[in-house]
Order: sequence, then C-alpha cells, then structure tokens
Amino acid sequence: MNIKILDSWLKDYLDTKASAKDIAKHMSLTSISIERVEPYKNDFVYDIEVTTNRPELMSVIGLAREASAVLPQAGIAATFRPPTSRPPSNPTENAPLKIINDVKSIYRICAAVMEVSVKKSPSEITERLETTDIRSLNNLIDITNYIMRTTGHPAHVFDYDRLVNHTIRIRESKADETITTLDGKTYTLLGGDIVADDGEGTIIDLLGIMGLKNSVVTDKTQRIVLFIDNLDKHKIRKTSMGLGIRTEAAQMNEKGIDPELAMDALLYGVSLYEKYADGKLLAPLINIYPKPYVPKTVKVSIEKIQRIMGIPISLKESKTILEKLGFKVQTAETHLEAVIPSFRADDIAIPEDLVEEIARVYGYHNLPSVLPPVTTNSITTFGSNPHYWETRIKQALKYWGYTECYTYPMVSEAMYEGPLETAIRLANPLGEEFVFMRKTLIPSLLKVMQENKNVETIRIFEIANVYEKNGQELPKEMRMFAGLIKDKKINFFIVKGLLEQLASDLGIKHLTYSSVVNAQLETEVKIGKELLGSIEILDNDLINFELNFELLIKHATLHRAYKPLKKYPPIIEDITIVVDDSITTGQIITAIKSADLLIQEVTLLDKYNDARTFHILYQNPKQNLTTIEVASIHKKIVELLHKDFKARIK
Repeated sequence: MNIKILDSWLKDYLDTKASAKDIAKHMSLTSISIERVEPYKNDFVYDIEVTTNRPELMSVIGLAREASAVLPQAGIAATFRPPTSRPPSNPTENAPLKIINDVKSIYRICAAVMEVSVKKSPSEITERLETTDIRSLNNLIDITNYIMRTTGHPAHVFDYDRLVNHTIRIRESKADETITTLDGKTYTLLGGDIVADDGEGTIIDLLGIMGLKNSVVTDKTQRIVLFIDNLDKHKIRKTSMGLGIRTEAAQMNEKGIDPELAMDALLYGVSLYEKYADGKLLAPLINIYPKPYVPKTVKVSIEKIQRIMGIPISLKESKTILEKLGFKVQTAETHLEAVIPSFRADDIAIPEDLVEEIARVYGYHNLPSVLPPVTTNSITTFGSNPHYWETRIKQALKYWGYTECYTYPMVSEAMYEGPLETAIRLANPLGEEFVFMRKTLIPSLLKVMQENKNVETIRIFEIANVYEKNGQELPKEMRMFAGLIKDKKINFFIVKGLLEQLASDLGIKHLTYSSVVNAQLETEVKIGKELLGSIEILDNDLINFELNFELLIKHATLHRAYKPLKKYPPIIEDITIVVDDSITTGQIITAIKSADLLIQEVTLLDKYNDARTFHILYQNPKQNLTTIEVASIHKKIVELLHKDFKARIK
C-alpha cells in the first residue's frame, strides 16, 4: 500500500535537520521504500510504499518514530517527538449515547459526543490531505481523515441527531440485508459482516470499511459522535473483498490496527474538533476494551545477534536501536529482553525477529558479505529444497532458448479445460476472464502465444500451481511445469529430447513414453510406473508438454555415481525390424536391453514406413567381446522381439 505525506507534516513529530532527500535515502535502505520525493511549493511530498506487515507505518507518527531510529545510524541527529494527549474539557451537558456490542471480534470501541460547527477546513489541513490524495470536503469529515493519516487509526463520524434513540448496536449482518453507502451505492450483504445499527434493526454503518448515507454528517449537523472501532482484521478483509469495497480504511483495518492506539486517536480527534470545529464535549468519553493488550517479552543472546549479523555489535548498541523503535529493553551480561510494543505485536514473536530489527536499522548494506560455509550436508540440503530445483530448471531452459511466463491462476469459462461441475468457481471474480481456478497451465500458455501471434517462433514455459476440488474448504494445489513450442521445425522427438536432457540434468535416469488411449497425438511421460505428464501435438508447428513438478523433484538427485572408462572396445551393430505401429519405440528399446547385460546402449537410428532401425552397442567391461558372443545375443534379441511384438527382421 502506498501513502503520500508532506515533509513538514513528518517533522511535526521528528526533530531533525535532515533533508527530505536524506530521509528518503536512509529510510529506503533500512525500513520502507520511499519511491519518490517531489517538490511541493516550499515543501516536499514523500511517496511511500508500506509493506503489509507494518501497518503502523501507514501514519505520520509511525514514520517519524521509524526515522528517529534509522537516521542516527547514518550519523544524522534525529529525535522522535511523540504526540501529547491532553484530557478534553469537561462535558457541558449530558448527551447520552448507548453502545451495545454483540460481537466478539470487536477488540475496542472509543467514542465521544460533541457539539460542533460545520465549516471549511483550514488551509493547513486541506493542503496536507490533498497532497496525500484525500479530497477535502468539510471540517467534520476532514478531521477523521486527518486522524487516520496522522495516528494510523481509521476514524468515523456520525450525525448524533440522526441516530434513533441515540443508540449504536454492533452486530453481525444477516444474509440479504441491504445498505446504501455514503457514496450512494447499494449493496446486499453476505451475512456475518460486522455492522452497526440504530438499536431497532436499521444498519447505520459498515464498520471499519465505509459509512452509510443514513447517518453521515451534513451541512446541518450540530452534534456528532466521533467513533473509533478496532476490529478483527480477517472479518474486515472478508467483507471488503466480498462486496468489492476497497476504501483506504478497509485496506488499513484488514492489516491489523493496534487497539492501544484507539484512545490516543480519539483524544487527538477531540482536540482537533475543539480547535477547528468549535467543538464542545457533551458527554463522558466511551471506552469499551474487553481484553486489553498484555505485553509479551522476547529474549535474545548477544552471541546469537552477533552470529547472525556477522559483526561484533554490542548489547548497548542493540538496546539503543530497539528502544528507538519503541521497545522497552533490559540487558544482562549475555542477553537482552525486549517488551514488544502493542503496535508490533503481530510482527515480533521470536528472537530472530529482534535480530532482524537490529540488523535492518544497523543497515544490511553495512554488514559484511560472507558466503555460507560448505558442509558435508550441503548437497543433501540443496537437493531437498524445491526452490533449488525450480531455479535449476529455469536456468537450464533459459540457456536452451526458452522464456519464462507468469500468468494468472484464474481463467475464463472458455479457457477452462474439463467439465465445469469440477471447476473451482470464485465467489467474487474481478471479471469474466477470472471466474475459475485453472486445473492445467496449457490454456494460459496458449493465451500468451495468441497475444504474440505475430511472433514466428515461440518457446515459453511456466512453473506454477493448478487447483482441484478435494472436498475440503480449500482446494488441492499442485505445482506443475509446462511448456509450449511454436516452430515450423518442431516435432515430437525434439520435445522428447528436451525432456530427457532435463531429466538427465536432474539425475533422473529413465523416462518412458506411451500413447494415450483415444488421443492419437498425445503421449504420456512416466518415471517408472508413475505418471509424470504428457506431450501433446496441437498442430504441425505447435507442441506442448505438462509435467507434475512435485513428482519431478521427488525423483531428482544431485548424487552421481562415477563410472570409469571401459578398457575394452565396444561392438556396434544396427538392426532393422518391421513391427506394428501400435508398438512404441520405448517398448522395443526396453525389450532389446532386457536381452542381455552386455547391451549397454540402444537408440532409434531411423524410421521408414513400418520399419525401424536401432543402433545397438555391446560392451564387456572385463574383456574383449567376440563375434560369436555378439551373434548369440543377437539371436536372443530376434527371438524376444518376435515373441513379444511379432516383429520380423528386415
């Protein structure tokens, strides 16, 4: 997720003389990616990409805290200036608000009832919001957006006088209930969505996602409810994706917002309404917090920190870095213990997480580049890693002239292979092109070819997942390896040779081939008796193959057996046989090899009409072969071929 903020806004909470360029450089090296810094009047705008696991950085305060830890490591003085929350003024009257919570997935609710005046926001707020791509509307709505961008917690405002009986009841929606959001769009709820109603059944808010038209503030609003709700991120994600409502509040809430932040956000909002909307508190603040955050502690030894980072960093420096990031740290002689702040509770759990925090702020670019030690188990470790084999296959195909593709796992009805009743249909497809989860990679590669139809020669491949129903909530995922070749000179034997060379590189000795019943132009590929995949001829210049990647790497090995050069020369002969077309070349080769252990190699040399010529290499590793011995083996081969295949020698 990307956000934009002004440099002057950041420096409300960051005391430093660092330039915007320096801040962008050092933050990008150690923390988040600041993709652009653009001048704006006498200021600068940061365009920042924030990773999913760091939702607290989607705020000015979170970014200021992070920068205060990063900049000193680069020799630039910087201090975090945390916001100060002062208690609001005493309520001027009793404007009751009743909140009923019937949902376990609500973590915290904070609310304030205030008297306000609707007016245009001051230029400072308007300018800051609009440079962060949030449209300014009026001071009541702008302040909620200002709270969200400053503190990192989404906020909402209701018109207090539009709430029937001044009641807000939080519950799960029923299937087929309808709502009209504040942008005028009507939605039918799926059921199980977290909503707020007026106590009499009418829904007034789709919590954490978007406000509704029947409770939004207007130009005539005189009293408001500033409402901060902290919810289960999984519920928010499910509702947002199910309805297709992707507001910024939804995107933030689905990543998990710190519930400890809710009251700070409320107090900050109250102070903004007092300052910019002539706000007066009308009732005591509401704070529903059934399960407050219980801090957890993670312990890590200095030996582990130094071993992982590869430098003799001290406990003192490690402690300083963590404290600037918001951790409370105690040190002993050999280790440190860090109390995890609530805003990092979902991100920090084990000692390695703490080491990562220290290492990234210290600067990965400052760590020495050291190759991992080679051990006796290195081959075993690499060989058991699917990523290693995937990379090896991709590298081989790249050097053989193939281009890797990345395609969508969703396909249209026209692209889906197989009966639709077996298909996995998406509940909320993005369009007609993305309705079903594919069960083969071939249609995706054919689409790539079609989109490049003016290219005369195409050699492409993909290693990706396909999906099948398995009676469970989640489908069965299988990793497949597929390729497609469009070339006027292509034929089955070229593709067969490609797969055999690849198998040889993976340490797989023997692939076997057999025609598919009722599929004249399709050939099955097997490892032993296990079906690996198939080769299919689609046209004179178009062939594809698809293999089970998981089975392929199951048989792959890095172990190689040394075979010394044989001292005694081989005897080579060619044999031409006439045999029925239903007998495959693979079957014949297997039969010939089985005739005698002295047969070292059998290959197809030529094929003409119904005759096939095979090249046979005889060799004895212990002594010279005689023509008599070869003649005896030759006789066994002829008898075996006649017995098994009714073949005759030509």
